Amino acid sequence: MIENPESDRLLGEVVRAHLLAGGMDDATALPIAREIASVFGKVKNIKDDHPAQTEQLAFISPDERQAALAVADQALKGKKIDVKVASLLRGTDTAADIALFGRMLADNPSYNRDAAAQVAHAITTHKVTVEDDFYTAVDDLKTPAEDAGAGFLGEAAFGSGVFYLYLCIDLVLLIRNLEGDKALAATTLTALAQAAATTAPRGKQNSFAAHGRAGYVLAERGGQQPRTLAGAFACPVTGNDLMEASIQALISFRTAIDKTYGPAADARVEMQLGGEKTLADVLAFVGEGVPCPTT
Repeated sequence: MIENPESDRLLGEVVRAHLLAGGMDDATALPIAREIASVFGKVKNIKDDHPAQTEQLAFISPDERQAALAVADQALKGKKIDVKVASLLRGTDTAADIALFGRMLADNPSYNRDAAAQVAHAITTHKVTVEDDFYTAVDDLKTPAEDAGAGFLGEAAFGSGVFYLYLCIDLVLLIRNLEGDKALAATTLTALAQAAATTAPRGKQNSFAAHGRAGYVLAERGGQQPRTLAGAFACPVTGNDLMEASIQALISFRTAIDKTYGPAADARVEMQLGGEKTLADVLAFVGEGVPCPTT
């Protein structure tokens, strides 16, 4: 099971609510919640609307959240609490998101987490024509005498294309971030690969329904230095079948890179729409790349 972290400024509010639910009055609960939250970031001024929140966003793992609530439980029992950084923060844990993408705690840099994943911005493999969508919102309850025009006028630019997306994972670092849990590392990798092939950004989905799937996936593994294949599209592809032209340009560029610099991977698998390999094959390949605990 993958545990995901909280990514907000609300841990102090969570602790405060926990104390209040346990029967503590707010005058006592608020200073305790602020003290615990201060470990994760600078707490807002006591006179602010949300005095238990932190000024900065912070990635907080499930282990750290439970540790914070455990300190709150000690306070509920009437014990004097000692809020120590080392007792609340973790250098490693089972939060897959933090293990992959890292985190920064400005006040406690020794508990920063280096990201095991590098994800490049997606680029189109060809030239794109940007089009404009002019839209209106009509208020049907208005009478012509009141206002015959639209209630709102707007314009949105959009385009479509074949995108190249590249990401690479430092497997050794990922396993270290996950406290050496190789089974969880394998689950994390397969979940990331599946998301990369099937998930689109949520912005403007109600307007564009951009639920595309990958037309081609190349997965590689090995101990070599990572290399992107974005150079395949330094010269935009053309033609009637942009997907096929993009695939062929990528394969040709990969072959040239391997010929010049030597093999960039020990093993690889390719999936293409209509081909023999499926996404399940890719996910199995990705998961198999994590060495078993006995090795």
